[in-house]
Amino acid sequence: MYPVQGDTELLLEALGREPVSPGARCLDLGTGCGALALAAARRGCRVTAVDLSRRALTTAWLNAHLHRLPVHLRRADLTAAALDDRFDLVLSNPPYVPSRSAQPPTRGPAMAWDAGPDGRLLLDRLCLQVPTLLDPGGVLLLVQSSLADPDATVRRLRSAGLHTDITARKSQAFGPVMTSRAQWFEANGLVEPGVRTEELAVIRSVRP
Repeated sequence: MYPVQGDTELLLEALGREPVSPGARCLDLGTGCGALALAAARRGCRVTAVDLSRRALTTAWLNAHLHRLPVHLRRADLTAAALDDRFDLVLSNPPYVPSRSAQPPTRGPAMAWDAGPDGRLLLDRLCLQVPTLLDPGGVLLLVQSSLADPDATVRRLRSAGLHTDITARKSQAFGPVMTSRAQWFEANGLVEPGVRTEELAVIRSVRP
């Protein structure tokens, strides 16, 4: 199971700054170990947490049970499990690491990070689908890497009618996965030669 990393920590900080009404409906897309879902539940949200990985959902269930927090878990591919619902808050730390394969992995730990040659395989889907999941006034908080073009995410969400800005940034060194791909990143123009850092960005969108 992919443990909490700097991107989740940055998104947790953004969630902590977000005004949340008791009973707000929250959707955590790609919940992983459930860290974001649990944080939202602690704030009094009614949380639905979605992941395609059975191992991730098992881990999230155990964490919710351990902390005695109510989280509704659903196994699905991104937003497919929630297309008939609307939410006050959507959280997502999606896969965004550029990879050689144009298709997402269907098993194994790489499901948590591989996202196609430009890192936008899942991000572009989120930009298309999330606006339909938000109630008026609803907020999306999403975190991604600079290698997957945060400005493109902002443009797409704005084009969908959402008020969107980058509200937090943080630089960090490459972890093991990105370090192992650094030369491939260089060859494909995703980083300058010798660069072994990325900038994380939290993107906040509001549906008018």
